Amino acid sequence: MGGDKGPSEIVAGAREAAARFGVPVVLVGRPEDIDDPGDLEVWAATEVIDMADDAMQGVRRKKDASMVRAAEAVRDGRASAMVSAGNTGAAMASALLRMGRISGVARPAIATMLPVPGSTPTVLLDSGANAECTPPWLLQFAQMGAAYAVLRLGKDVPTVGLLSIGEEKSKGNELVKGAHALLAEAGALSTGRFVGNVEGRDVLTDAADVVVTDGFTGNVVLKTLEGSVRVVVDALLLAMTSTEEARAAAKVLLPALLPLQAELDPDSYGGAALLGVDGVCIISHGSSSARAIVNAVGLAAEMVAGDLVGSIRRAVTPG
Repeated sequence: MGGDKGPSEIVAGAREAAARFGVPVVLVGRPEDIDDPGDLEVWAATEVIDMADDAMQGVRRKKDASMVRAAEAVRDGRASAMVSAGNTGAAMASALLRMGRISGVARPAIATMLPVPGSTPTVLLDSGANAECTPPWLLQFAQMGAAYAVLRLGKDVPTVGLLSIGEEKSKGNELVKGAHALLAEAGALSTGRFVGNVEGRDVLTDAADVVVTDGFTGNVVLKTLEGSVRVVVDALLLAMTSTEEARAAAKVLLPALLPLQAELDPDSYGGAALLGVDGVCIISHGSSSARAIVNAVGLAAEMVAGDLVGSIRRAVTPG
């Protein structure tokens, strides 16, 4: 409920995910708005937190909202994970207020996968949960991001970079300098290896498996990359259809370009993981298609099976 394409695309994706992965999926929302759930169980929730609603107020006032009930189901052990394509802030607030934080975690962070053509993706966090941060929080983001990269990317010792305006440790604002000093200390990361500062141009490369920053900067980076990719893809399509010669060449190039398009498509990754809450929470884009929901459910099941919460609990130090 509440997503740009909900509930029809959400239901279609949930049904396909249940069939493909063999995991039980429960739909939480208004039964009268769900046309054909198939064999999926539906748990009734009478209220909806819309995209325009204030996140925290919506969660507190709409106690029977689908997001709130989904988060409560994880808290109470009736579900192993929640997936939402609705209001991002409300999904985060629902998970935080109902599931609570893992002991020792100062602030949860959103970990988003960024495509790196020809290599494994980069984990960017925080990509929007915390606009204002402190150096100890960035240290924890690095610890949580490294634990996530072990499960998500299959990295034994993921590399961790700190986003800054230069590679030298003297570059950056006071937040970055303070975080760099903490990350450079021996034993700062029980999982992972700190490789120093990285720049904005490095996030779509293999310079680091995990890139750490505050939520304000991370969200700007994420939205800038989304817009840039869209502009490039649209310009490429326009060029490929501009003349007869271009259309002929496109027929030859398309088979080689389609795998790249799949790598760059956000739906391929399903959603971002909210790290630091005491449960698995996957936050999908508001415009998620059925394909994105399939991948989000698959990611949720993978993180439950890999004990993401336990991995983060072992990785963090109080901040």
